[in-house]
Amino acid sequence: MVKKFATLKEPVLITGETGTGKELVARAIHEEGRFPKAPFLAINCSSLTDSLLQSELFGYVAGAFTGAQREQKGIFEAAGKGTVFLDEFGDISPKMQVSLLRVLESNEIRLIGATTTRQIECKIVIATNTDLQQAVNEKKFREDLYFRLSRFDIKLSSLRERKEDIPKLIEFFLNEN
Repeated sequence: MVKKFATLKEPVLITGETGTGKELVARAIHEEGRFPKAPFLAINCSSLTDSLLQSELFGYVAGAFTGAQREQKGIFEAAGKGTVFLDEFGDISPKMQVSLLRVLESNEIRLIGATTTRQIECKIVIATNTDLQQAVNEKKFREDLYFRLSRFDIKLSSLRERKEDIPKLIEFFLNEN
């Protein structure tokens, strides 16, 4: 599935419990993609407030807020043709869900304080350990955003369901220097 989804322009969703290797899969998608030499930029969505996350993702123009003395690119633009990895995506607020739905639908961003939009070219890979279907049912996650994301979903099983991988992982970590 990694090789199959790597060349698509559409966003890829990676779901699974904490510790199942979602970021490793995201990096593999990037490396198998059309522009493996371009940047791979990761951001943990749950570790930032909405305003900081919006600033990090979209960037801002000079004067957009106190301290914004010059224009700053967000990671969607800074990635160029590379990959943006949005980890812990299931934790974003409804307001950010709306903003990110627009990005996924149009491949456009608007810097904070700007009046015009800019096209982006990056591949977007999203990961979560949240059951998004359940979150939709509980009205905690937008159904239209979930529909947009679930088209290309890689579900990772837990290590307890992949016991045959344990010896390989032990060998890998013992040989890592």
